[in-house]
Amino acid sequence: MIMPTLIFDIETIPDTDGLRILYNLPASVTSQEVANIAFHQRRQHNGSDFLPLHQHRVCAISCALREGNQFRVWTLGDVQATEAEIIQRFFDGIEKYTPQIVSWNGGGFDLPVLHYRAMVNQIQAPRYWDMGEDDKDFKWNNYISRYHMRHLDLMDVLAMFNARANAPLDEIAQLCGFPGKLGMDGSKVWGAYQAGEIEAIRNYCETDVANTYLVFLRFQLMRGHLSQDEYNAEIRLVRDTLTGYSGQHWHEFLQAWK
Repeated sequence: MIMPTLIFDIETIPDTDGLRILYNLPASVTSQEVANIAFHQRRQHNGSDFLPLHQHRVCAISCALREGNQFRVWTLGDVQATEAEIIQRFFDGIEKYTPQIVSWNGGGFDLPVLHYRAMVNQIQAPRYWDMGEDDKDFKWNNYISRYHMRHLDLMDVLAMFNARANAPLDEIAQLCGFPGKLGMDGSKVWGAYQAGEIEAIRNYCETDVANTYLVFLRFQLMRGHLSQDEYNAEIRLVRDTLTGYSGQHWHEFLQAWK
């Protein structure tokens, strides 16, 4: 039986409630002001306003699941879903499918953020955290170890676990002939969130997941886990699936994918 494959990506905003606690700020300080204070403090500290991972809050998680004869892409929950709901759905999916999970920089960003936010939100994820206590196979291949393949961080592996060799997903996707990012990147998410553009964030996250899966297929071809014919069939499945979706972001994605 082939293990299901779950590709995932998260989008985050500043955890303004948490930052208000950490900076001992009164409730009268707006969320935007809290974030601006945190950004300023961060710039003073290291020249960048990218916040430490424990100061992020998850606002979207998108997934692509390849299981059996099916492939699908979706975002967990709806636009009204709470952070706790979408994080719990993510770990419930791992509980249900025990998939191989695939990411781009998931070990450096997505999973640590999910760990912190799951703890803050009292999320339970026993299957994900199993390191051999419940299933002995997980002692040698689990989601937590950097060098196991149950979680495959494509960026980390391709760079030979050398941060100096890391590459951005957008550029690798384009070099492989895939669309890459379309009109948004992570730096624009907070502004989009403040403008109420949650759907745009979710759509952007979905296209990131699609790019990651396409790069993963090229990786599987390179390592001999897919023949050329099998790779071509997988690419057709992705294209046919996305063609059947109605969102404008998928229309733009397919237009950019020549």
